[in-house]
Amino acid sequence: MRIWIHVKPRAKRDEIRKTGEGEYTATLRAPAREGKANEALIELAADYFSVPRSSVKILLGRTARRKLLEIPPL
Repeated sequence: MRIWIHVKPRAKRDEIRKTGEGEYTATLRAPAREGKANEALIELAADYFSVPRSSVKILLGRTARRKLLEIPPL
């Protein structure tokens, strides 16, 4: 499945919330530097959707706050 996710780096806690159909918001403690926020997002999304970390892919938005993720079916 593909989902859009809005990322808020340097937050107080790591969390993913569903905001609509196929839309999510993620708050991450990691800074948006050197790919640290992307790595934290992949790890958090893998935990949230109970899939292996290696199966979560960022398709669009590597350097943007709005990203398109591909996650295998549950």
